Amino acid sequence: MPLPTPGGRDAPVPPDDAGVSFIMPVLNEERYLRHAVASALAQDVPGPVEIVLALGPSTDDTTSIARDLADGDPRIVLVDNPDADIPVGLNLALAASRYPTVVRVDAHSELSPGYTRRALATLARTRAANVGGVMRADGRSPFQRAVARAYNSRAGLGGGAYHGGAVEGPAESAYLGVMRRAALDEVGGFDPSIRRGEDWELNLRLRRAGYRVWFDPALSVVYWPRESWTRLVRQFRATGAWRGELVRRYGRRNSLRFFAPPALVVAVVLSTAAGVWQTARRTRRRRSAVASILHLPVAAYAVLVAVAALGRGGGRGWRDRAWTATVLPSMHLSWGAGFLWGIARGARDTVDTSRLDGRNTPLP
Repeated sequence: MPLPTPGGRDAPVPPDDAGVSFIMPVLNEERYLRHAVASALAQDVPGPVEIVLALGPSTDDTTSIARDLADGDPRIVLVDNPDADIPVGLNLALAASRYPTVVRVDAHSELSPGYTRRALATLARTRAANVGGVMRADGRSPFQRAVARAYNSRAGLGGGAYHGGAVEGPAESAYLGVMRRAALDEVGGFDPSIRRGEDWELNLRLRRAGYRVWFDPALSVVYWPRESWTRLVRQFRATGAWRGELVRRYGRRNSLRFFAPPALVVAVVLSTAAGVWQTARRTRRRRSAVASILHLPVAAYAVLVAVAALGRGGGRGWRDRAWTATVLPSMHLSWGAGFLWGIARGARDTVDTSRLDGRNTPLP
């Protein structure tokens, strides 16, 4: 039997007033949970809504806040996610939800007004199985604002559509996503064996089943990045490791932009080794000049970081620009190191430990 043509199948379009289920995995989100839930329940939707929170074993006040919210609003449903894994939590929330359109929400995000209504219209117009928009990162502290600037720039995360694309059309993946339950059920929901990159993998299966995944730049979601350098590095190392795992599993289906950070790590290692060799040995000029070629990629990258930090996108004032110059290599090198680990050995049990500690990490 021939495989479905990618993008050739229409997803079902339920009635406008059939209802929407918001699903959200939650772990140690006491600072963000109320706003995230409020932004979902404030959506103007023609029909009933619910939001299902999959609660991991938080070490801060997240669980008590969630119970407080649920006690005050029958639209809020709580389910336990004892393993804390995001795809497992998403599947548990899916199983506990009722309506034919599913909106994924992150506790570190806030949906813009009109987001869901616009997404429903786009789903109906395009007959896509999943539609997503732009991630608009924002921050409250100098460090978090620097991370947000990196997220929002091509120099930071490599120019994926949902990091600033302007052209509507078919997409490789979707940030968070507004999805048709029938298509989700058909492909088996989220893969519980993939702890990071689960959205990309799900959208790959949707596309392989013939469905369309759609990008609509009129949709936007505010995202609040990690609040400290250590959390950021741990997050990006885990994300890189799981991307390496996805490359092991799916090979060429991964975009070439994913290979830039590991290439940078290799370039830094080679440049460092060449520098040590040049310093330790009195080499001939010709040999030294050949070795110096290994410094060029790192020098070019340093110029890129300097331009990003000193340009318009670098922020205001020396503190913002210094944080931007720190954040960019921290993201790229930790992601790239994680990728090399993941592609060499597999992600195995790699966990994003930036989510595991609660209130003990202060804002910078």
